[in-house]
Amino acid sequence: MCKMRSILTLVYVIGTVIMNKSIIIPIILAGVFSAPLSAKVSPKEAAKLHVELTPMGAERAGNSDGSIPAWSGGIQQIPQDYKPGEHHVDPYAEEEPILTITGKNYQNYAGKLSEGQIAMLKQYPDYKLKVYPTHRSASFPQKIYDFSVKNATSAELTQDGAGLSNAAVGVPFPIPANGLEAIWNHLTRYRGEAIKREYVQVSPQVDGSFNPVKFEQESLQYYAQEHPEKENFLFLYKQRITSPSSMAGEVLLVHETSNQVVDPRRAWRYDPGRRRAMRTPTVAYDAPALASDGLSTIDNFDMFSGSPDRYNWTLKGKKEMFVPYNAYQLHSDKLSYEDIVKPGHINQDYARYELHRVWVVEATLKENKENVYSRRTFYLDEDSWQALLVDHYDEKGELWRVAEAHALNYYEVPVLWSTLDVIHDLRAKRYIAFGLDNQEDMYDFSERMNYRQFTASALRREGR
Repeated sequence: MCKMRSILTLVYVIGTVIMNKSIIIPIILAGVFSAPLSAKVSPKEAAKLHVELTPMGAERAGNSDGSIPAWSGGIQQIPQDYKPGEHHVDPYAEEEPILTITGKNYQNYAGKLSEGQIAMLKQYPDYKLKVYPTHRSASFPQKIYDFSVKNATSAELTQDGAGLSNAAVGVPFPIPANGLEAIWNHLTRYRGEAIKREYVQVSPQVDGSFNPVKFEQESLQYYAQEHPEKENFLFLYKQRITSPSSMAGEVLLVHETSNQVVDPRRAWRYDPGRRRAMRTPTVAYDAPALASDGLSTIDNFDMFSGSPDRYNWTLKGKKEMFVPYNAYQLHSDKLSYEDIVKPGHINQDYARYELHRVWVVEATLKENKENVYSRRTFYLDEDSWQALLVDHYDEKGELWRVAEAHALNYYEVPVLWSTLDVIHDLRAKRYIAFGLDNQEDMYDFSERMNYRQFTASALRREGR
């Protein structure tokens, strides 16, 4: 296994040399990268996380022409005119786009676009990508870096990649050897320890008309805690609909386990009409997402969530791409939802794109498994492991849905996380936007929570 790691390191170094090319780094040992193998890296390899790699496994160096700068730790200071609890001040508000990609000129930049982005540019004449200077703004608490380095020499996958062991707090595989390790980095990436937030979800009709659905969410991230109350959970999650009145009071409760093959995800729904909390087995995989009008699945949540066991995962390499990043303008409380929600897609005047290096991971459905998506291509930010783009393909292998996560640094924590996820359905010519928070109270990362708040009995008490 150590020999395999050495070969992978050689491939990685070769890829670094040619990173400035607008192509995916060729993976010579494709069979190795697609195999569901996992092993601890050696202390010698882990030492790279202090030198040429960041603690999260990203390259410290910029690219050859300087369009991607060297890593300097991300945002280290809170802007002076920001107060916790407010919507976040844009540190880059004075910048102007350096280029705009449209359906007329996208061929000039096709090597740095996903198939989904190109499809959107082709389908909608007014769709565009406004590209700004790149800022590697992602930053995290020091303990996240420390544990990521520690995990590199201890973390392992179990149950053919369906489970995780000997890892905590930081990303488990900062130097990934295969696609499973890479997607586990996304699944376990830091999003605070406890989060309370309000947001709005919309599923506009073709003409752009929409009825907002408002949610309150509480989440307890056990994986991010050094001494969790429950060690077999990744997180606990509670989602409550507060409007419209016809849906208000419905609550979803989820216990996300660290191995969903051995210990499947547990979920309950509170039905306000029946005043009952009921165990539900359908909150997993490709079941329709709550209030999504059939435009997204449960495992579309957070760009991808749940067990990875139904797919074969292949690490294709790295690529420089124009991806949504530093979405402070789209996050602004100066905007109304009518400003953002437009026919076919969100208002791209408020979306910001930057050139970043991303890991490219391809998931192909196993022969004996079922999912409405036969294949998915993920583009994971090298600095945070946040999935920024995902292309989804139907049972015939045709591009069907295109997902984007518009991320920013919540610098009071600090953490890089999405402020808005958008899934475009190319067939229906509609989309779902999840996480609109412009007119809502801002995320609270300081909330203290415990397991008792996330039990089925607590759910019944809240309903009554």
